Amino acid sequence: MKVCIFCGSSMGNDVRYQEAAAHLGEVLAQNDCTLYYGGGNIGLMKIIADKMIEKGKEVIGIITKGLIDMELAHDNITKLVEVETMSERKLMLINDSDSFIAMPGGFGTLDELFEIVVLNQLCITDKPVALYNTLNYYDKLIDFIDHAVSEGFIRKEHRDNIIVSDNPEVLFKELSRHKSIDIKQWIEDIKEESR
Repeated sequence: MKVCIFCGSSMGNDVRYQEAAAHLGEVLAQNDCTLYYGGGNIGLMKIIADKMIEKGKEVIGIITKGLIDMELAHDNITKLVEVETMSERKLMLINDSDSFIAMPGGFGTLDELFEIVVLNQLCITDKPVALYNTLNYYDKLIDFIDHAVSEGFIRKEHRDNIIVSDNPEVLFKELSRHKSIDIKQWIEDIKEESR
């Protein structure tokens, strides 16, 4: 399985975030996965890439020329692909990966996460998405999404399509069992409620 990891370019304020990144790398390596990620040599992304390389697994990084020029690229991974824009970077990560896990991160991580969630919602892609909820990092985001469901702006089946766990073994198992959502039903429902 080709797994794309979205995660922080920072290490976080608690060493347990770093330990969780290393643990996730162990689990992906044990399951013979290929890692796709943003190509950086900083933050949590460095930790997971280093762990996969240490275990002899393939690591593909996709990074912009601007970030390479800032000397943020990982020089020791299997393959580093240079692109011009962040949009190209996301498109390649989305197209080339089979599944996605968002670790704790900032605006960039959230941007990448929601892009794939929306593409799945519209059935432009059909690839499983998970939140690695280390130290309950995503609890408030999950609460907000649940609030949007209760207010009628997000459908429950789309919320349920996001896998959430603080256990990487559970995440991998759930990603492997992913089943797609029928887009036709929810499209008909929103047409009906708009009449």
